[in-house]
Amino acid sequence: MGDRYLTVAGEGLHETEVNRSRFLCALAPAGTEEEARAFIDRVRATYPTASHHCYAYVIGADAAVRKAGDDGEPGGTAGLPMLEMLLRREIRFAVAVVTRWFGGTKLGAGGLIRAYGGAVGEALDALGTVARRRQRLAVITVEHGRAGRLENDLRATGRNVREVEYGAEVSIGIGLPEADVESFRAWLAGATAGAARLDLGGETYGPG
Repeated sequence: MGDRYLTVAGEGLHETEVNRSRFLCALAPAGTEEEARAFIDRVRATYPTASHHCYAYVIGADAAVRKAGDDGEPGGTAGLPMLEMLLRREIRFAVAVVTRWFGGTKLGAGGLIRAYGGAVGEALDALGTVARRRQRLAVITVEHGRAGRLENDLRATGRNVREVEYGAEVSIGIGLPEADVESFRAWLAGATAGAARLDLGGETYGPG
């Protein structure tokens, strides 16, 4: 499993045109294969008059699930170049659907490969990507009197604050790069005069 991957910043659309054929690329984050397929179905329903709805998606930080579909285009000329573009850009947990309206001019296999792969590449450039880095989950437990300032300090220094729960004490869930755990423990002790407790948990991916 890698320490870092990229995903799409959010849902979005980007259109290109090749020899009068329109190629509309829809991108979206997808945490599961079910989410990816639901997005594909939604795009199909939105543009029912289109000639083709080709797709590719990559699920998993290690790209364990990778699927592509040509939707009637010649085999290997649409979904596969779309998938290859996502993998080349190190995109994970994302789905791309390229909807084509045929413009009357056949593009040939090479032209289709360039058009479908290029549509995804241009959409990624236009819509943007965000980095996710492997992090250790941790919970800070602190008394109420110190919690507000500590939370502000955490956010001000760019820490990934995931949740805050108020009970007898205040629990602040955060994500830490593995290499920063010990230096963060020292910072926390100094910031709270040793009054906060840090408990480490499992792993996730967060901003970075």
